[in-house]
Amino acid sequence: MNDLAESQGLAAAFGQFLARQAPTAPALAVKLADLCSAHLAQGHICLDLKHAAIPLPCAVPDALAALAQADFVGDGNGAQPLVLRGTTLYLARYWRASIRIRQAIEQRLMSPTDALAQPDLARQWLDRMFPPTDDAALDWQKLACAVALRQRFSIITGGPGTGKTTTVVRLLTVLQGLAQARGLDQGLRIRLAAPTGKAAARLNESIAGRLQSLEQPGDARLQAALTCVPARVTTLHSLLGSRPGTRRLTYHAGHKLDLDVLVIDEASMIDIEMMDAVLAALPAAAQLILLGDKDQLASVEAGAVLGELCARAEAGHYTPDTCQQLMALCGQDLLAAAEQPELSGVATQLVRWPDAAGGLLDQAVVMLRRSMRFGQDSGIGRFAVAVNQGLVGQVQDLLSAGLPDLRGLHREADFLDQSGILADDGYPAVFEYLRAKRPAEHAERAAWDEWARALLQVQGRFQVLCALRQGDYGVEGLNRLIESRLRTVGLVPDLPRVWYPGQPVLVRRNLPGLGLANGDMGLVLPVPAPGHPAGRLRAVFAGSRPGTVRWVSPARLGAVETAYALTVHKSQGSEFDRVVLVLPDTPGPLMTRELLYTGATRARQALTLVLPPTPGIIEHAVRHPIRRARGIWTDD
Repeated sequence: MNDLAESQGLAAAFGQFLARQAPTAPALAVKLADLCSAHLAQGHICLDLKHAAIPLPCAVPDALAALAQADFVGDGNGAQPLVLRGTTLYLARYWRASIRIRQAIEQRLMSPTDALAQPDLARQWLDRMFPPTDDAALDWQKLACAVALRQRFSIITGGPGTGKTTTVVRLLTVLQGLAQARGLDQGLRIRLAAPTGKAAARLNESIAGRLQSLEQPGDARLQAALTCVPARVTTLHSLLGSRPGTRRLTYHAGHKLDLDVLVIDEASMIDIEMMDAVLAALPAAAQLILLGDKDQLASVEAGAVLGELCARAEAGHYTPDTCQQLMALCGQDLLAAAEQPELSGVATQLVRWPDAAGGLLDQAVVMLRRSMRFGQDSGIGRFAVAVNQGLVGQVQDLLSAGLPDLRGLHREADFLDQSGILADDGYPAVFEYLRAKRPAEHAERAAWDEWARALLQVQGRFQVLCALRQGDYGVEGLNRLIESRLRTVGLVPDLPRVWYPGQPVLVRRNLPGLGLANGDMGLVLPVPAPGHPAGRLRAVFAGSRPGTVRWVSPARLGAVETAYALTVHKSQGSEFDRVVLVLPDTPGPLMTRELLYTGATRARQALTLVLPPTPGIIEHAVRHPIRRARGIWTDD
């Protein structure tokens, strides 16, 4: 049974249960409860009767009248399984989670940090990390740090290459420098986390590199601060102490995390229940900093937390008081910078500051706008922005413009060859490196580890992505097709084996006993073993510390799949030099603007879109953004 059919079955069962428990309830109320439950499959935490994503079976006044007569609908203060607030219908579980999230964020927004106890010193540290220049342009990264210094909750959002990781490393250095100046020699207790193991591993490497680049041996205070900035990143499940087979967590409202600052990367992937769990486990005085791209795909589970919290990020909406404080901290003229910026050649929305009507949340959100990865001439960058802004004509023009880093390819019988999937720098590169660079049979363990680490880097240079799991051009069909062609050219063995050298594998669920998490990618490799002339097969994954690897027997991997092709959802938190994005034959609910944008921005250097023979798939995706019902910050 597919996910949609399963969700429809659960919704129907839920409606039947309500009908049995409340036989006098209007049939229309039961139907609306069904719809509210079914909405969860599309990621909605509620059913907005005024702006429903699907047609309602009645007018809004009729819906409200029917719900008012149903015993299973309450106002949130009782034990009813559904909650009606205004014209929005929630399952009570998600209503309560949304209320807890908002209250927890508001408490932190109204709680100033210790970092601003000495504003002049904060300004000095920001100037140390972002030295003033003659350039009149606004330094968005410096502004982001200033925003985050002001309260115990902040969000730094921005597209690929806008410097979110660089910004947060400098921010953490400033926080440690200020803490040490207050007498905390060991600095603040900082933890770094990400929703998936893949995202955590990438952030691990990025932060280690950024810290090294900031070192200045002649600056003792800076060196002391850098020493206290952690580089190790864990998954959110590990951070909270997820227990296999249960929904219970080690850390919760009754047993708080032991930390002062928590940074979560790839926050667009966090669903409402995970955000609720994180906020519940945070000490009241702790600072939470979220990083992520608000335009990426939201979590697979219910809620679009980051997207909702960043709904007004592009325009800014800083109040006059906020503008004055930020200008004092940054030494930059925000008022002069309130002009129309450009991103990859496409104008973005005007910032709107000062805004006397700016909300509490607005003051804690900043959007980075200058991409260091995609310049003005970048086809990928321009394509991503045009997709985001719904510019169908520009998207199609870019695909046919013959740009060096972007091309559209209509699918033919030999599209595996035309798209570069079977080229020397495509999947064959892993098999070639495996054979050519394999250490001598009696080499030290360190040599085998280095060989495996280099192979994982080769693997990370190229990836095929697709929108769906099923179908000829989904994960299952493409994995079979690519594996078959690799077998034809002699790279994959003919023997019917479950595991073989060079096989890419993807972990499908958390395996805490092996130190692996859902989304981790690895390779199957042969390593020396007594009595096995060809070697014994082991799966290798990136280790928890930068530059290390983890070896696992494939027999212990009960939840993995071959990963020549990944869904765009599974690729979140990853980046590759080259990406081939294969689109399905027909439009569907998954073919959205966010999916196209997320898939495209996984590519650093080159993107190929493989299009179906029939036209319209790109236009459909660009014209259909995901509109998940807002349920947390509904009055801004």
